[in-house]
Parts: sequence; structure tokens; C-alpha cells
Amino acid sequence: MEQLKRKWNNLRKLSLRQAITKIAIKIYETVYYKIRGQVIKLHPININPKYFENFTTKSTFLFYSSEENLLYTRIKELKIEQQILEEANEICNHRFNLLGSRETYLGSSIPWNKDFKSNFIWDNKYYKFIRTVDLTNDADVKIPWELSRFQHFFTLGKAYFITKDEKYAYEFKEQVEDWIKKNPVEMSVNWTCTMDVAIRSVNWIAVHSFFQSSTVLDESFWNEYNSSLYSHGKYIMNNLENKGSYTGNHYLSNIVGLVWLGIYFQSINVKNLKGNKHHKRWLEYGLEELEKEMFIQNNEDGTNYEASTSYHRLVTELFLITTIICNKNGIHFTNGYMTRLEKMCGFLLDITKPNGLAPIIGDADDGRLLILSSYKSWIKNDFRHLLGIAGTLFNRNDFSYYGKDYEEDTIWIFHHYRTKDEEPINYPLLISTSYKDGGYYILRNKRVYCLIRCGELSFRGDGVHSHNDQLSFELTVDGEDFIVDPGSYIYTGNFRMRNMFRSTEMHNTVQIERSEQNDFDDQNLFYMKEQTYSKCIDFKKNFFLGKHVGYLKKHNVIHQRSFSLKENYLSIHDELIGENNIIAQAIFHLAPDVNYTFTDNKLILMKNSTIITINKIDNFQVMDSYVSGSYGIKTPSKRVVVEFKRYTNINLKFN
Repeated sequence: MEQLKRKWNNLRKLSLRQAITKIAIKIYETVYYKIRGQVIKLHPININPKYFENFTTKSTFLFYSSEENLLYTRIKELKIEQQILEEANEICNHRFNLLGSRETYLGSSIPWNKDFKSNFIWDNKYYKFIRTVDLTNDADVKIPWELSRFQHFFTLGKAYFITKDEKYAYEFKEQVEDWIKKNPVEMSVNWTCTMDVAIRSVNWIAVHSFFQSSTVLDESFWNEYNSSLYSHGKYIMNNLENKGSYTGNHYLSNIVGLVWLGIYFQSINVKNLKGNKHHKRWLEYGLEELEKEMFIQNNEDGTNYEASTSYHRLVTELFLITTIICNKNGIHFTNGYMTRLEKMCGFLLDITKPNGLAPIIGDADDGRLLILSSYKSWIKNDFRHLLGIAGTLFNRNDFSYYGKDYEEDTIWIFHHYRTKDEEPINYPLLISTSYKDGGYYILRNKRVYCLIRCGELSFRGDGVHSHNDQLSFELTVDGEDFIVDPGSYIYTGNFRMRNMFRSTEMHNTVQIERSEQNDFDDQNLFYMKEQTYSKCIDFKKNFFLGKHVGYLKKHNVIHQRSFSLKENYLSIHDELIGENNIIAQAIFHLAPDVNYTFTDNKLILMKNSTIITINKIDNFQVMDSYVSGSYGIKTPSKRVVVEFKRYTNINLKFN
């Protein structure tokens, strides 16, 4: 019923002509899909594998045999062989930890269409008629989607490269064949999201050269593999996720998949394959759209318009890795494109905290294109694996220095590693900086990192991946996280928790009488219409002043907040401009490992050897809360709530 109401309300916003057109298109699509679904059920989509006989891609991707000795030497020097083999063996044993599932044995036959956290199974049928989201149950469609991205294949490939043990090639073969059998084209839940089809294509292509010399994989396997990949390309081209008002990481993934597939099949010449020039169109279209989307999705200052640090990391990876693959194959982009990409990487550098982690502002689902290192243990809020790669691409020693702990990622991309003479020098501390277009302001000194959120909601105000986090902040002192953004936790798998984690009370800002900064519909999980219109009034090296109007119509007040940073001191001043009798709460979420005590009218926060003292704090309480460092996992924590009228000063002194 709620869904029907939303659709009706959306129709009412349109003109009569627009509404009639939309209804007519919907009727046509419904009839067409019913017919197509029946046709495919009777005659499954299948490109004859024989059309791909004797085809081997001549394009260059991540691994090629001429660099084998160099790569093997460096892998041994990094002493990561054991970790790679342990992770690969777990994959062979079908043990996975995905999106908060914990370590789970999936059985001898992998259930590709099952959310193994809730045990919900999506039946195979025409993809347009599969209901991927049902808010009345706890099933999370991201689980089968994530597993079917095959991001674990790169680890299998690395293990085969190190050992030449055919068991890894056999596992690769078994999973590919099993997935193809259980997921007929357009007839399973794993064909319902084009983004995931594209990412799967990239991961299959990325490991092709690892296994090319395997004796286990005969020509019939490769023919079937290439037939499926070609079907992936045709599907992506026919199901582009660009029908809404704005394009985002989904559509970007689509065109990235088309570029990889276009390059992979660049040398194919199949006379008997109907429409055998599809792959040329994929590449042409993908390259053209990549150039456009660089400037549509990313602001002038290099920030991404989805207003999420985690999605910025994903979008940067999609552009960065694909750009490098294109360059390897003689394809280059404009200077403007490359400059904007470098700025995107610069933003990743600037938001990195002294402890190497990044704040998780807005939504986060841990999405990746490729997982080149530490498949089972990569840290979801550490973005530095991209900085090492960017350092080599842009010849930026500052990028390379901050990404130096992720050399494995860089050597798989470039097959180059730095000698001791080439090691990046120790760069000075990063300084205070602002990203006005994206709405991020960072205050820094030798001891303190403080990031403040003050900017437009995602997708130019539609709030798809935004949270109610205006004038919220994160605080790190001496490399220790004290006040953090609690994250996202989950999407459709639990809509109540989804809404809680994007609510005002789950951010380090001011809330008035449990009102939201920006209102949202409990059932519409990816929409939050702009009401705050936040604005930075002043920003200097050690000072920030901003405001938002999200409470103006609700309570006749404007929230204004300032931060003043000194070497061992941070002062936060909140003021409600307008109505005098409003009671408000300033909320501060503590990192899970922060201890606290209250004595002599002082709240003392402690973590390792660092102590923060909050002096003269009245009308406060410490409450139970949660922090989510990765999708599907929440950790108990505490939040400090300070009640005030009109204005309050919170003064934090560092020992």
C-alpha cells in the first residue's frame, strides 16, 4: 500500500501528458516483459560456445606472463604468500564472510541465489519479475549479489600463480560452470542489478590470464566462459542504469563493465556470431560515457556528488583502475578528465586520518570493483590502497607515501615496485583544507584531525546516499579516534535499522525535540529531500563556522555551529538563532574503545595514553548506542547527549 501511495504521489507531480506517457510505457513494458519471459523460459538465451573457438584476447589487463619472475620475487619479499594461500584455501572450502555474515560454510554446492544470513532463497524466473526487496522480511539481496561479483577469484588466481597447483584452477572452473548452470541469462536474481553483472564481468576478465596456461581448463571451458562473458556485455548494454534523474555509481559500473568487455573482445572476429560488432559498440559507448560521467558525477574540487566518502572511494576506484587498463591498451582520456581524476585521489588523501583510516560519511556498503589484496581481511574504512596506485599513475610521491602499506595492490596493477632508492620520502603532516563543493571541512594540527560535514545532500539534493549529518563531525587525537560517525550498518535487510543509522540522533550534531534535520519516509530508503541547505559561513586554518535551516519551518530556529582549534584544545559552540524556549541536544558518538569517567563536573574520555577532558559540562547523560565499521556489523558503543537552550559551549582539552 505504501509503495502504491508513493507511485501515485510521484504521478501527481507530473503534467497530464507526462503521466499518460509514463503509464503507457509501463503498460507496454509489462506486456513485453511477460512475453519475453515466456520466450526465454522455452528457449534460454545461449550464444553458441563454438563461435569462440580459437579466441584468446590480445589485450592487456592485470597480469601477463612476461612479468612472472618480477612479480613472484616481489610477492616473496612482501612475505604475503602464506596469507594468500590461506585465503584461497578458504575459498576452495566454500567458506565466506560477506557483508557481516561472519565466517560461513556454504556447502559443497554454492547457493548463488540465497541470502545465507537469513536463509531466504530467490527462485529462478525472468529477472524483471523477481522481487529483490521485501521490507516485510529480513532478506538482503546484497548477499547473493556480492557473492556473484566473484571478487574472490583474484585471490584464487594469485594462489595459482604462486603454486601452479591445479586445485585452484579446478575451483575456478567449477564455480564458473556451476554459476552459469544455476543462473541462466536473465533468469535469476543475479541478473536483476546491472551493476553487479558488470562487476562480475570485470572480475572474470581480471583473472583470465592467471589461468590461461592451466591444463585443467580445456578449450570447451574457455568457449563457454567467453560465451557467458559476451552475454554479460549484451545484457549490460540493454539494461543500463541511467533512467533516473541522476546517474551514479551504478551507471558508472555499467559503463566500466562495457569498457573492460570491449577491450577484452577487441580482437575477436566471429563471422557466424549474429551482431558480432556488439563489443565494438560497447567500447565506443563506454569510453564516451566515461569521459562525460567524470564531470557529471564529480565536482570541480574532486568530490563526488553522492555525498558519501565510501562511495567516493568506490567511484574513484572505478575510474582509476579502468583508466589504467585503457592506458595499457593504448586508450587515453583528455587532460581535463585526468586532472579531475587526480583531484578525486587528492580528496582521498586529505580525508585520511593520522591513523590511516577515513571517516565514513553518508552511506557505505563496502562496494569494490576488484579486491587485489587481503580479500578476507581488508579494512573497510581504509582507502589508502588506491593512493599507492594513484601515486604511480600521476607520479605523485605524496600519494605513494601515504599508500606505501598497500604495495601489493600497486604491483598487480603496474607490475612495478619501488627500490629502496625510490621509496617515497616522509611527507609533512597534511594541513587544514576545505572541499566546499562536496561539503567537507578539515581542521588539522600536529595532534588533532577534525572533519566537519556541511554541504549539499547527494544527487543535488535528493539525498539518495545522504544521512542527517549536517554540522556533524569526527575527532581524532594523537591518531586515536574519539568521536566518530556511526556509519550505515545495513540497507534493505532491516529498514528500521537503516533509518536509525541515517537519522539525526545517530550523528554528532544537534537535534531538537527528536525532529529530523531532513525528513524522510520510513519506506523510501534511498530518498531524503533537501531541507537543511547548510552553508559554511567562515573557514580558516583553525576555525569553522556554519549553519543549516533544517529546523526553521519545524521549530523557527536556525542551527549555527563553530569549531575553534588550538594545539591542545577544541571549542565547539552551538547556537539556536530564533525561538528562545527550544530544548535541544548536542550529540557525540564515542568510538567503541573509548573509556569515560565523570568527576568534579568534568567528563573525561580516555583511549590508550590520550585523555580528553570536557570541562563544566552540565545537563548531560551517557547513553547506549552503536557504531558500524562495515556493512552488516554493528558494535555497541556510547553517545554523550548534552541538553541545552539557545546556546552551549563544549570545550575539549587534550592532555
